[in-house]
Amino acid sequence: MKEKGKIYFVSDVHLGAPAFKNNRERELLFASWLDSINNDVQELYLMGDIFDFWWEYKKVVPRGFTRILGRIANLTDRGIPVHFFTGNHDLWVYDYLPSELGVIVHKSGIIKEFGNKKFFLAHGDGLDAGDIGYIRLKKIFTNKKLQWWFSRLHPNFALHIAHKWSNSGRIAKFQKKEEEFNVNNDGMYKFAQKYLTKEPIDYFIFGHRHVMADIQINEKTSFVLLGDWITNFSFGVFDGEKFELKKYKESKRL
Repeated sequence: MKEKGKIYFVSDVHLGAPAFKNNRERELLFASWLDSINNDVQELYLMGDIFDFWWEYKKVVPRGFTRILGRIANLTDRGIPVHFFTGNHDLWVYDYLPSELGVIVHKSGIIKEFGNKKFFLAHGDGLDAGDIGYIRLKKIFTNKKLQWWFSRLHPNFALHIAHKWSNSGRIAKFQKKEEEFNVNNDGMYKFAQKYLTKEPIDYFIFGHRHVMADIQINEKTSFVLLGDWITNFSFGVFDGEKFELKKYKESKRL
């Protein structure tokens, strides 16, 4: 890694979530965080559910988020790699973000090496083998024929349907797990444990759970959940030697 360069990880911002009345404030705060890392970021990993809903028609993209899109474009214009992982809320990313913003899109987990450390990176949806309902639902969401039919809908109607689906109860379900979260019962944690029997990994970095966690699986491997930008306003950073899970200092404004 180049001198002073840092790798940043963030997930579950849920920009534009209809469940919340403070979307503008959260977007401004996230933009402020992007500005704060501007001078030392070497790579940025957007680890899924950055948008609460994202759908691209051939000639139409969702309204809003210009502050965030502009800052991402500024990073890639400077040659800084920005990786975008599709989550369960924004999995319908096609060519707009790569062609207009220059981001590198990942639709599944990847393995990256930074320095002498190996990272397994993914949003985390679909990794819990016990979540049969969601695994089936994801097959529906990624069905090419159904996607074609959905794209035939007028954008106003299509986004109305999407916002109905992404309701307050769905996100609240995650928020309630903060105090109840037991990593030993978590399907993503079990996935990481099983994966280690095939290949050594230093850090498993996931989003999706809306919970902050940095837990040792063994003496060499950490299991990290990045939290969210709904209540935690959190992110991960790797400086070439160690990984830290942090909260953005200005989150007290919300």
